[in-house]
Amino acid sequence: MKNPPKIADATGKLGVLLVGLGAVSTTTIAGVLAVRRGLAPPIGALTQMGTIRLGKRTEGRSPLIKEFVPLAALDNVVFGAWDLFQDNAYEAAKTAGVLEADLLEQVKPELEAIEPMAAVFDRRYVKRLDGPNVKKGKTKKDLAEQLIEDMRRFKKAHNCDRLVMVWCGSTEVFLTESPAHATLAAFEKALEANDDNIPSSMIYAYAAIKQGLPYANAAPNLSADVPALLELASQTGSPLAGKDLKTGQTLIKTIIAPGLKARLLGVEGWYSTNILGNRDGEVLDDPESFKTKEESKKSVLDYILQPNLYPELYKDLCHVVRINYYPPRGDNKEGWDNIDIFGWLNYKMQLKVNFLCRDSILAAPIVLDVALFLDLAKRAGMEGIQEWLSFYFKSPMHAPGLYPEHDLFIQSMKLKNTLRFLRGEDLITHLGLEYYD
Repeated sequence: MKNPPKIADATGKLGVLLVGLGAVSTTTIAGVLAVRRGLAPPIGALTQMGTIRLGKRTEGRSPLIKEFVPLAALDNVVFGAWDLFQDNAYEAAKTAGVLEADLLEQVKPELEAIEPMAAVFDRRYVKRLDGPNVKKGKTKKDLAEQLIEDMRRFKKAHNCDRLVMVWCGSTEVFLTESPAHATLAAFEKALEANDDNIPSSMIYAYAAIKQGLPYANAAPNLSADVPALLELASQTGSPLAGKDLKTGQTLIKTIIAPGLKARLLGVEGWYSTNILGNRDGEVLDDPESFKTKEESKKSVLDYILQPNLYPELYKDLCHVVRINYYPPRGDNKEGWDNIDIFGWLNYKMQLKVNFLCRDSILAAPIVLDVALFLDLAKRAGMEGIQEWLSFYFKSPMHAPGLYPEHDLFIQSMKLKNTLRFLRGEDLITHLGLEYYD
């Protein structure tokens, strides 16, 4: 095993730049401000509340993760954002309707100070949205250079030592890799030519990676996960993670499905329906954006259940995913699943799951964790795909030729073993035979 890397100091300000100032972004920002002031605990944030076991079980060493690895302190985090609407973070949070007014009032001055920068936005890729706060440029390369200038100005104005970018924008229409994505040279030529295969999210990703920033994609659309941008990341040292935050229904799938497979119980059908009324639901009401989300949500079971290895149990699985835009629900999402399973002697059984959740409440701590862990990766000299952060995503980025790991429990082990490696601690296999010698 390689020696653990040296990790640069975490002191100094970390600028977290969020693309989109909607429900997820404002809930993240307001939540961090509330936690900093002791108004609420950081529930759901592994970086803030999680512990990590070190050594043997008999040693009793389980420090907080934030005390084990040098993460940026919340007091040193500064937020910025781009958005196609001009509302500041306080106004945007009120519009999103996720957080109670009493909490927002307590952090109002800090939220009002966050004015969104003009966004790179093209309605061809997100058809259900439009807004006035949009950049103009002759080419997509010009728009990328404007974003780079935004980053430089923000870093200087807020005296930040480092920056990290997280795409929290809406799901774009479904795209597949094209020749424009094959090499960095082809990509930059496509930027100059305003190629339709370069959506807004890729312009942000290019700008961030060009500057060596860590970049994460919280949505399911094609973004940094193309050969051209992986090539650029290898040149600039950018750590990358994504895509599509694992929050509601898919989180439950990655908890239940590994258990069914571990006990070799067959699955005949898995029917999933979502009811969602926020901006994300409105965007996904467009069939082309839904196609992007559907691909992300449906791939999970294929990789967890491995029908190629267990054809008798999973080969003929009928997996259906539906998302219904229902405005009265707002950010309170409901996901229900009907799971038809079979066991010993082919006897049939069913599971019913009804998850009434709050989409942005589940997503916000993930945005925080991913930003802090990507900053750690950058300071540790870890570039390119950060597969150890798969824990947070529906469609985890992975090396070419590998299948993605979707099992939540394997993902958790991978994440914590990476942290152990970074600090020179023994990796934990859970073999445990030494306790019985």
